[in-house]
Amino acid sequence: MSNVVSSVEACVDHIIDSVGPDIKLGAPLGLGKPVQLINALYHRVAADPSLSLHIYTALCLEVPRPQSSIEEGLAGPILQRMFGDYEELAFLEPFKRDQLPPNIQLSELYFKAGSMKNNQRAQQNYISSNYTHICRDMLAAGVNVMAQMVAARGSDDALRLSFSCNPDVSLEMLETLQQLDRPFAFVAQVHSDLPFMEHDAEVGSECFDCIVHNTEYDRTLFAVPNAAVPLRDYAAALHASSLIVDGGTLQIGIGSLGDAVAHACILRQQDNAIYRRLLDDLSHEPLSDQRDTGVFEQGLYVSTEMFVNGMMHLLEQGVVKRRVYDNLALQQGLNSGAISERIDSQLWGFAREHGILPRTLDQTSLATSQYWGIVPDTLTLRDDALHFAGDVLANDLDDPGTRATLLEACVGKHLRHGRVLHGGFFLGPRDFYQKLRDLGPDEHERICMTGVRRTNQLLLDYPLYCAQRRHARFINTGMLAALNGAVASDALEDGTVISGVGGQYNFVAMAHDLPGARSVLCIRATRGEGKALRSNIVPFYGYTTIPKHLRDFIVTEYGVADLRGQSDCEVIKRMINIADSRFQPELLKFAREHGKVPQDYDIPAAARNNTPEKLEAILRPQMRAAVLPEYPFGTELTPEEQALGASLRHIKSLSEEPTHFLSSAFKALLHRADEEAARPFLERVHLDHPGTTREFLVQQLLLLELEQRGMLKVS
Repeated sequence: MSNVVSSVEACVDHIIDSVGPDIKLGAPLGLGKPVQLINALYHRVAADPSLSLHIYTALCLEVPRPQSSIEEGLAGPILQRMFGDYEELAFLEPFKRDQLPPNIQLSELYFKAGSMKNNQRAQQNYISSNYTHICRDMLAAGVNVMAQMVAARGSDDALRLSFSCNPDVSLEMLETLQQLDRPFAFVAQVHSDLPFMEHDAEVGSECFDCIVHNTEYDRTLFAVPNAAVPLRDYAAALHASSLIVDGGTLQIGIGSLGDAVAHACILRQQDNAIYRRLLDDLSHEPLSDQRDTGVFEQGLYVSTEMFVNGMMHLLEQGVVKRRVYDNLALQQGLNSGAISERIDSQLWGFAREHGILPRTLDQTSLATSQYWGIVPDTLTLRDDALHFAGDVLANDLDDPGTRATLLEACVGKHLRHGRVLHGGFFLGPRDFYQKLRDLGPDEHERICMTGVRRTNQLLLDYPLYCAQRRHARFINTGMLAALNGAVASDALEDGTVISGVGGQYNFVAMAHDLPGARSVLCIRATRGEGKALRSNIVPFYGYTTIPKHLRDFIVTEYGVADLRGQSDCEVIKRMINIADSRFQPELLKFAREHGKVPQDYDIPAAARNNTPEKLEAILRPQMRAAVLPEYPFGTELTPEEQALGASLRHIKSLSEEPTHFLSSAFKALLHRADEEAARPFLERVHLDHPGTTREFLVQQLLLLELEQRGMLKVS
């Protein structure tokens, strides 16, 4: 094929020939970046001052860097095991050091959380954009090259490509290219290990101007390991999961909170009695009518910008199983109960009444009816008659003979092309990618990777999406919440960008536009330790991602605040009720002083015990019993690495509070552990021969930690 090349250098030549020396490159967020191709373009431009390159992208992935010899000892072998020969983006390190060549720029629309907090160039070049506006904003900035990593099937003229992990923006870019009056190059690099996703994500090779197809470029795909779920995230997740309605729609995000919500849904499904008991123990008062704590009999449908590993587990456990169909009449019939997914006389009657099945078939309506599975695939239309199984039938679907014959052929069959999940992009651990590669035909049928124009908004087909996304619950996270219900999720009040708005505003706005939908924003009640402990529910905040007029459910580990349609006074009361009790008095004082609650109002007694100790008493036994496992969806860490990691995280948190660190260190010094049993652990983190007083204290703390975790014998 003329547009397929074997080297990234040849593709770079094509790009320069197509658009000229001023290159403005767009690349997908996350996994979909063709790293070798982008690196080749970067090096070419860096070496040639007559060229210029401005990169527009989001979420640049990079392998974590250990910050000390102790971290290196633990993390080094883990990182090698997980990331292998992954090739990093060549522009990242020079950019972080502010050493990019003068003819190269980088603008990101979303940062890895906190990664660019202290990078002035990144803060200055950051572009704030809703996910659904990224295509528009890239083109407005003059992007003239789009580069994508793709999956492939077939070869030569039969070559088919898939946007795989990132049809999110690329589908819209591909469509919009036809309307541009300037030179533009859409280029791709094939990766053999990238899962081939079908349906909307699948395109022909002719859609690309140049395709790099060479297995020598296949490096380890970037995989995000499963995060450990802390106890308080489980508490918040249990509350949030009770807001999910059986038969409804779900969206959750990446990270420990998303994993915790997914696992809470699985617990709700598989051990409902324990699930209900935990919720009762955690809640201040009897569960309201907003809560749904039963098993998922109808199941859920997922419409999400990000297809995460937890959702795959929800599919496997039968929680996500509600199919939706891209036909409004069919979907409305299913919603109302007028029909089921079974092909029978009731469905036929409904289809005839609502125009899904015309009385007389033509080639178009025959193909449509076969697509949905309402008539047999082997039914043909010739000479204005229907031909089936050797018989000639009247082309009249109201004819008793025709109707009976075709219905009999469909006995036991169901509607086809129903989807249980629409997602915009995916990113996750290695076993998640393997599961996607191993999908069978029936599983592929249920999953559709598509554009965020569909997943994150309603404008393309409001009636259909309303019918499909019934009882939607969009569950996301924020950093801080003000007493008035406004939430800051992506930046600090001094303007420092932490991550980006992504699709959060899209989903919150959609929750207010969809009948029966709700937004659920989860906030950790506190941050920091010891003297650095701060409340994440604050009197007010000088930056807002989600404004107060879009306030809805806010959830912390201490409960649920239903804020929609409530007065300011009631909102503040409910927000204080889910704050950490160590900060409730000052929050109440502020509200009284500013006249937002009555002077004689006091916090209900049931809400005054919002403490970590309460959560520990309720949930720690369940974590020890693996009802709420630290890694609900598995981990690539060995048990020893898990113990070391957890112990070092605890020691690090102690070190942030000198008084606690010294008192714990004194306790450790008075204790004698089996140092011989501990030797492999100490050697792993380079603490077998501590070189400084601090390293010695960390060694002693680690010995105590490991013994308390049952990893050592008592001497």
